[in-house]
Amino acid sequence: MKIDIHAHILPKTWPDLRERYGYGGFIRLDHECDGCSARMMKDDEFFRDVDPNLWDPRARLDDCEHSKVDIQVLSTVPVMFSYWAKAADAHDLSKILNEHIAGVVAENPKRFVGLGTLPMQDTDRSVQELERCINELGLAGVEIGTHVNQTNLDDPRFDPIWEAAEELGAAIFVHPWDMMGMDQLSDYWLPWLVSMPAETSRAICSLMMGGVLDRYPNLRFAFAHGGGSFPATLGRVDWGFQVRPDLCQVRSKSRPRDLVDKLVFDTLVHDPAMLRFLVDQFGADHLALGTDYPFVLGEHEPGKLIESMDFDGATKEQMLSGTALSWLGLERSDFETEASRAHSEFIGFEVPR
Repeated sequence: MKIDIHAHILPKTWPDLRERYGYGGFIRLDHECDGCSARMMKDDEFFRDVDPNLWDPRARLDDCEHSKVDIQVLSTVPVMFSYWAKAADAHDLSKILNEHIAGVVAENPKRFVGLGTLPMQDTDRSVQELERCINELGLAGVEIGTHVNQTNLDDPRFDPIWEAAEELGAAIFVHPWDMMGMDQLSDYWLPWLVSMPAETSRAICSLMMGGVLDRYPNLRFAFAHGGGSFPATLGRVDWGFQVRPDLCQVRSKSRPRDLVDKLVFDTLVHDPAMLRFLVDQFGADHLALGTDYPFVLGEHEPGKLIESMDFDGATKEQMLSGTALSWLGLERSDFETEASRAHSEFIGFEVPR
């Protein structure tokens, strides 16, 4: 079984947000023709070309059949977070996006799991929408950004969100957005190659050293792109925490290295040596297949990196599906076929009954 925890989706259409809210800065899709690619536009500025598999469930399922992905965990494209917008408008947009994802999941509940988005600039509205996502829409959790308008995720204002997520058992997928250093790194696609990994490390270190993981030990966080630059710099972060407690041990006395057991990372690292490093550092039970579908910087053949390596069958199965199920709080039996169950038992993976 393959479960892709990092797969983005948008509706084919949504209201004109500039007209709806009275100001600009939002994304729209300009469709050239039915079944053709579209242009993501930010007001009148080109943002990205996208193909129909971003919004068409049938095209998406065809891709899944070809790549043998059993389940995609759907989340919005981070540019849609809109944390910069007025809170009421971001909340309204969240509802539009979340209801769309819930609808796609409802039509194919054996193939898709949904993550909602929240108006993180407003704590009360975020808690309200989180509760709606879980209790009314049947989503498994939410996707959030690595910061909220340059406020890091350890800020006490977010504590009610973490408390609600813990009580609801909501999975939280953290994805970089609005990357640091955009003005200084405009060439060579460096915001996507350098700043995105740094953003993820920023979020992880903030949650660890800011005491969020101490205060809410049952939160289930997963991080995009193999944890970004965090895994390779954990030794430095951990050492700094020990030698400069006056600077680093301000909100938590827990060593960063002692907290990594609470985290999940997707496997989108594009490098066998790095994937082996992650397995050695964190264990396969903290790694879950993630592809960044359907974007070009993602893994174009889902699971190929995992499957190409000399891990044993149970280790591969853990990364391809086991960790994802645990993080999502779901059961394998909810999705698998008899054939996939027989295969899992044959290779020695423990299959919940």
